[in-house]
Amino acid sequence: MLKIAIVVLLIAVIASLFSGLFFLIHDGGKTRRVVNSLAIRVALSVLLLVLLLIALWSGSITLNPTP
Repeated sequence: MLKIAIVVLLIAVIASLFSGLFFLIHDGGKTRRVVNSLAIRVALSVLLLVLLLIALWSGSITLNPTP
């Protein structure tokens, strides 16, 4: 379940990245939509980091111990 949530959040971060690019090109920096897209992307990234830490702590995902 956590792995699916991680993938969904990664896709949402990428979608927010491209929406910010679209707003930057389309609006030319005249509106605040680019800033809002950046704020959403940062919030999603923080949520993704927290979810990754929870998944590591609970044992749902493990780190690769081999070099």
